Amino acid sequence: MASVVEFRPKKIRLVAGVSAVFLVAVFTVVGLLLGDTPTGVIFRTSDQIAMICLGVLLACGVLLLTRPRVRADAEGVEVRNVVTAHRFAWADVLHVSFPDGASWARLELPDDEYVSIMAVQAVDRDHAVAAVRALRELHRAATN
Repeated sequence: MASVVEFRPKKIRLVAGVSAVFLVAVFTVVGLLLGDTPTGVIFRTSDQIAMICLGVLLACGVLLLTRPRVRADAEGVEVRNVVTAHRFAWADVLHVSFPDGASWARLELPDDEYVSIMAVQAVDRDHAVAAVRALRELHRAATN
């Protein structure tokens, strides 16, 4: 049975979760307070609901940052970033790199192309090091 490794970012998941809760709370409070304003503007119930829904939509957008994941096994690697997901056979990957100053690791592909691995982020330090080492080991085992 092949070994499967999976990594997801750590710090951004915490920050995004807290931010999403904060956005919903703030927009809910603002939405509820809209009905009572001394400016003379009349806000209806639909405006209050729209404000709360806007907070929920923004929170959902922030939570998209928790989506990145990298999953690898003996055959290849699957990289899921915020919007896209790709699967690569190890034979198609030249190497796994983490360039100096980069925010996240990447898969180096032929023809000077690469795919960012947003699940392996520099801010996660030791977690990122472990992820790159595990991916490199699987790549080395599959290509030798």
